[in-house]
Amino acid sequence: MQSPKNTEKKILVLGGTGKTGSRVVDRLQQLGALVTIGSRSAEIPFDWNDQTTWLANLQDVNAVYITFQPDLAIPGAVEIIRAFSKLAVENKVNHLVLLSGRGEEEAQRCEKMVMEAGTHWTILRASWFSQNFSESYLLDPILAHYVALPVSNLPEPFVDADDIADVAVEALTNDGHFGQLYELTGPRLLTFQDAVQEIATATGKPIHYEKISMDEYAAMMAEYEVPKDIIWLITYLFIEILDGRNASLTDGVQRALGRKPTDFSAYVQKAIATGVWQSAS
Repeated sequence: MQSPKNTEKKILVLGGTGKTGSRVVDRLQQLGALVTIGSRSAEIPFDWNDQTTWLANLQDVNAVYITFQPDLAIPGAVEIIRAFSKLAVENKVNHLVLLSGRGEEEAQRCEKMVMEAGTHWTILRASWFSQNFSESYLLDPILAHYVALPVSNLPEPFVDADDIADVAVEALTNDGHFGQLYELTGPRLLTFQDAVQEIATATGKPIHYEKISMDEYAAMMAEYEVPKDIIWLITYLFIEILDGRNASLTDGVQRALGRKPTDFSAYVQKAIATGVWQSAS
C-alpha cells in the first residue's frame, strides 16, 4: 500500500507544458499541491540555455521534476544538468526527479550528475513514448495514411506518458521513492509497423507503413524545413537507440505504482477518444 502523499511542499515542474510535464502539473494540481511551471513562456521564465533564469525558479522549492529539452543526448547536456543540480542543492532543494531516456549513454551520464548532486533523487528511465503517434512528430504521417521510418523490424516496449506522469507524481509526493531508479516500459513489445497497424485497425483507416533509409528520412525532414540540430537528434535516436538494445520489458511501473503499465491498445483507445486522429479520412 502506498504511503499518503505529501502535497504541502512546493514543486517545480520543468517542461511543464510538455508531454509528461503537463500531465504531472495537472495531477499535482488535482491533489492540491503547490506547483510552479518552469518554461520559457511561464510568468517567471525558465530557459535551459540561460542560467540567469534558473535561480528565480528555485526559490522556496522543495522538489523538482526535471525534463530537459530537446533531449539529454545533445552535446553539453551533462554540463547543464550538473550546473542546475548544483544550484538546486545550494538552494536547499530536497529532491530531484529526472526524466531520462532508456538505452541512452549520454542520458545515463546526466543521471549520474543528479545522483551525485548531494540531495535525494529519483530517476525515471523511460522507453519510447506511445504519445509520439498522437502528440508529436508521427501524428502528421498517421493523418496522411503514410508512415515512413528508418527503423528495422526490432520491437520497442512503448510506454504511455500517463504512466510516466503517474510515477513522477508518486515520486514527487512520496519520500519512499528516494534513491530509486525506475525503468519504465509498456507491458508488450511491438515494432513500429505493429504499432501503426494497431492504430489503423482501431481507427478503421488504412495507414501504409514503409521502412526507408536514414539518408532518405533525413532528406525528408530537411524538405519539411526541420532544423538541422533536430535532424541530428532524431538521426541519433533512430540509429543509436532503436537498435534492439531496448527490446525487453521491465517492472518499473509495477514497482512504483503497484499496478501493471498501460498497454498500447489502451493508449490507442484513449487517443481515439480525444479525436486527434479524426481528420484521417
